[in-house]
Amino acid sequence: MTEQHRILDADVIMVTSFQDADPMGVVYHGNYFRYFEEARRILMEKIAYSYHDMMASGYMWPIIDTRVKYVKPIPFNHQIRITATLTEWENRLRVDYVIYDAESGVRMTKAHTMQVAVGIEDGEMCFVSPKAFTDKVETWHAGTK
Repeated sequence: MTEQHRILDADVIMVTSFQDADPMGVVYHGNYFRYFEEARRILMEKIAYSYHDMMASGYMWPIIDTRVKYVKPIPFNHQIRITATLTEWENRLRVDYVIYDAESGVRMTKAHTMQVAVGIEDGEMCFVSPKAFTDKVETWHAGTK
């Protein structure tokens, strides 16, 4: 990334479900990844690289690293806004997430996931993100200047 790019992000509003909560009525920590996944899906669709597009391009993108900072507990039946921001894409796919209280805007969780491209045919990990993906990101950036 030699030139400055506009931030590529996506938001999704969700209401937490009773089924997501532990016996104390707080969202179980493992369920946060479903919220991140939905925001990441919307983000990738924004650049026309949906899961179907990934498979059609010959790559899968397993998560290789993740980090979550649980700032405030999220109760069930609570409206949240999840923001996913693409922060790295040349050698790996890093998406940063923030979960906010949808009404007050208070930050409740911060996280990131890292993924790498793996060829579907050969199972080989790519040390540079494939052109099929980076072209989508660059096309999005070119269209937003």
